[in-house]
Amino acid sequence: MAHPLEQLRDDALREIESARDEQALETARVKYLGRSGTVSAWGEQMKTLAKEKKPVVGKLLNEVRNAVTAAIDIRAQQFRSQKETGALDKIDISLPGTPHELGALHPLTQMLERSIEIFRRMGFALADGPDVEDEWHCFDALNTPPEHPARNEQDTFYLPDGRLLRTHTSTVQIRTMQSAPPPIRVIAPGAAYRRDEVDATHSAQFHQIEGLYVDENVSVADLKGSLEFFMRELFGADTAVQFRPHYFPFTEPSLEVYVKSKALKKGEQWIEVAGSGIVHPAVFEAVNKARGDKAYDPEKWTGFAFGLGMDRLAMILFDIPDIRFFAQNDLRFLRQFA
Repeated sequence: MAHPLEQLRDDALREIESARDEQALETARVKYLGRSGTVSAWGEQMKTLAKEKKPVVGKLLNEVRNAVTAAIDIRAQQFRSQKETGALDKIDISLPGTPHELGALHPLTQMLERSIEIFRRMGFALADGPDVEDEWHCFDALNTPPEHPARNEQDTFYLPDGRLLRTHTSTVQIRTMQSAPPPIRVIAPGAAYRRDEVDATHSAQFHQIEGLYVDENVSVADLKGSLEFFMRELFGADTAVQFRPHYFPFTEPSLEVYVKSKALKKGEQWIEVAGSGIVHPAVFEAVNKARGDKAYDPEKWTGFAFGLGMDRLAMILFDIPDIRFFAQNDLRFLRQFA
């Protein structure tokens, strides 16, 4: 004769299997497994059974409880699957999907990466330094005396503690020479800051790549060859490059670089694109003093340096009339470079 627990199990499994919805299944669960359910009630009766019956009934009770619990879990999963299937059936797969716009690199980032790639092919390594600098790295080490107008508080962003936002990435050149002996060949891309009035061609923050090459017997010919190669790779093989004398306190001789290219909108015009020159011996002497040695002996080592404005080059190359477009986050402008 079947034990009452076996009959209880069969009744519970039939009721669970015939449950038509989640509410009916929950009712069955409470009926059998709830605190006052029939299976739970058998657990309370265990203490009234004779000692010899407890192991047999206890084992059977566990089997019944596990069977009922498993049946409820399986039926609940079936209801969940039915819901998911029903939700999918309501989707009209013939409708067009939701478009996802793909982003693109900012034109200045494109300009930086393109320039870095060209200089890497010439053997230049990347160097980096802090945006917040001290006067020594920004001016003194670069042969820029205290009375120079670049050190005026109206031209430079000074902090209360006397530090300042770097006005060029030439500071990285000084830090590189402090940390490593010659020969060196580096470029320093990054942001620079000056208190310019913001207009179509000026911004308080702009981007540069400054380069430095120090070795034995470096000459103006090396400087011209490197920059001519860069300009022709950037603007096209037919680009004409011209060097005009200029003055920078940290180079001697100093040269401004002009280009003329049919690929540019103003193809018949000479456009100023960079400053450059042979590193001034005073810069080497300042570095030696900071290092405490004669690693950069100006009698043995020479070098050239240059500075390129990424914003200006991008404006020339992409024919952008206003530098403020770079910071306005206008998608109508940015999508042109995607």
